[in-house]
Amino acid sequence: MGRDGKIRVLEIIDGDGWCGTKEQTYLVSLQLSKYFDVEMALASGNEQLIKRLEGKIPLHFFQKGKKQEKRRIYPYRNLYKIISTGNYDVVVPNSSGAFNFLLPFWRFLNRKPKLIAMRRSGFVPSFFSKMFKYSLADAIVVVSKDVAELLKAENFFPDKLFVIESGIDLSRFYPSTDCRDDLRREFGLSDNEKLFVNVANWLPYRKGQDVLLEAFSLAARSDWKLMLVGHNTDSEAAREMVKKYGLSGKVIHAGFRTDVEKILQAADFFVLSSRSEGIAGALLQAMASGKVVVSSLAGGIGEYLKDGINGFTAPVENPVALAEAMKKAASLDENSYKKIASRAVETARRYSIEETGRKWRALIESLCR
Repeated sequence: MGRDGKIRVLEIIDGDGWCGTKEQTYLVSLQLSKYFDVEMALASGNEQLIKRLEGKIPLHFFQKGKKQEKRRIYPYRNLYKIISTGNYDVVVPNSSGAFNFLLPFWRFLNRKPKLIAMRRSGFVPSFFSKMFKYSLADAIVVVSKDVAELLKAENFFPDKLFVIESGIDLSRFYPSTDCRDDLRREFGLSDNEKLFVNVANWLPYRKGQDVLLEAFSLAARSDWKLMLVGHNTDSEAAREMVKKYGLSGKVIHAGFRTDVEKILQAADFFVLSSRSEGIAGALLQAMASGKVVVSSLAGGIGEYLKDGINGFTAPVENPVALAEAMKKAASLDENSYKKIASRAVETARRYSIEETGRKWRALIESLCR
């Protein structure tokens, strides 16, 4: 423990860029810093995290974030030095990649902190990964009950599994129309056009943008527009796929944005087509913002999104069903829209980052007793 008697926690995250995992790491770290001495090891090129956390918690740089660096020894050496000299009580690798950097030296540490691993999606790790990686963990946090049940069914260390749902910042995501007109003007949208927004980095194999574009091509009317928001959604690959489905002129390639809360104000609907998710923070953010949402039932989404009650759902990898769900959303009258949106807000408020932080605090304190 630190000199003031506080538990010392090291959060680890690898790579550059911004995604749901990094946003959750950022939010949880700030919450835990209310209770513990929290520090973070990260890539020196991660400008988004550095900008958000600098001056709030101590930062250590173990990786440059470049792909070719993964084959070199110094990220491992740097992380070993940070951990072996940091007197930490708990270490949390926040992704599978971050965990991998611990494997060469963890067994040889003279003083081992408690190790909390993360499982954010419903993929079941291989036997090799289970026995030589996750066996090292003192606890494994999963972000939804469905993911926990899937892992338990595969006998994946059931006694080590703890469900802590990802949280959202409700001070940032809430119903508002303050920026709606300005954002719609920025993107050349008229008042009578219906805007569907998808917030997800361009990863079709996981986020299912191919499914979304096929569904939109089946459902879209002349007054519909689709906005893609996230890293590389404005890339040549994204534009080529839009052309493939005959949607040129119907899709707005917004790229990476730091003002997602304002983008959501401009939207009429939010749509998610993921093949794999944990709890889907972007979907909860849209619900908290008072939008009628449409989503595939990937990962733990079905735990909170109920078809026709607080949004609309479709099976994973089913563009026809997703198209039908989008049509249902778009056909709502004003009163029905308000009822579903209100229930969505009510649901999202149960997933506050403060509640997530309290659960993390309880787990860490129980491990360190």
